[in-house]
Amino acid sequence: MPAPVPPPAPAEPLEYHRLARTYRAYRWWKPLMVGLIALGLYLGVMIVATIVFVVVAAGNPEIESAMEAVALSPDELDMSNPAIFAFILVSLILMLPVILLATRMMNVQKVGSLTSVAGRMRWGWLGWCMGVAFVLLALSFSLSFVVEAIAGRPISVDFNNPDMGILLIMTILLVPFQAAAEEYVFRGYLMQLIGGWLRHPAFAILLPIPLFVLGHGYDIYGQLDVGFFALAAGWLAWRTGGLEAAIALHVVNNSLLFAMGAVGLIDVSDTQSDLPSLLVSMATTVIFVLVVMRLAKKRNIARLSTPPAPVAALGAGGQPGGWNAPPQH
Repeated sequence: MPAPVPPPAPAEPLEYHRLARTYRAYRWWKPLMVGLIALGLYLGVMIVATIVFVVVAAGNPEIESAMEAVALSPDELDMSNPAIFAFILVSLILMLPVILLATRMMNVQKVGSLTSVAGRMRWGWLGWCMGVAFVLLALSFSLSFVVEAIAGRPISVDFNNPDMGILLIMTILLVPFQAAAEEYVFRGYLMQLIGGWLRHPAFAILLPIPLFVLGHGYDIYGQLDVGFFALAAGWLAWRTGGLEAAIALHVVNNSLLFAMGAVGLIDVSDTQSDLPSLLVSMATTVIFVLVVMRLAKKRNIARLSTPPAPVAALGAGGQPGGWNAPPQH
């Protein structure tokens, strides 16, 4: 009777930034190819989107004037203009399908692993994080307005803005996808690209931050704010095993800002900030991280992947050799 073949070693559970290593098809160069394919696809769809935008703008004086303003002063985008608002957000949203498609084309890993260690969006967990983000950010912005009023700086609301309705509708429809697209690229693809090469999570969290900051044209206080957000988002992705918490904070923050801009409470085109605003924003982000981590522990949110059960080893003649694979849960 032939001796049973020993079972294969069980696969190692992996943290979020190492998920690309889960799949046999992984090679160190494949994630780089994903990025290059995504870049090519993005340039292609942006050319098409620009042509469509130009065709739609033809004969529309308001859109034509907005395009001329962008051409003359590309660093001074008027985000209160619905045409510019839509074009900028759509250009960011397009990053999402191209990074998912490029990942699928290279077959380096399952597309769902960009989302979480569960291989999918954990919708219930996303909902909890959205609720926490909304409460904290609403309180933070309200406190900021109270401080402004006490300091004697007037707060004005313009409900007569003719573009208010369309800006609010576009905020609801576009901002969630815009924020998610940025998270999938910077906290999903880039974290797992670096995590495939370097085991320690600090590299995967920190190295994408400069690229994220460079994509935002603010002053030094604004850039520090963006960098701190990127640090918190990357840390949350690692500690909670997915993008849900980072997406929630990003979506709620941008949605509230653009909604306040639509009613004239703030100027969303302003690139200047100050130290008090930076400190309030950082404090709010820290509180969000602490609350989410406590909630993740209470709800037992997984931060490690669950490896598939190994296939039973075959003995002589192709028969199972004395070991049964455990059932998957």
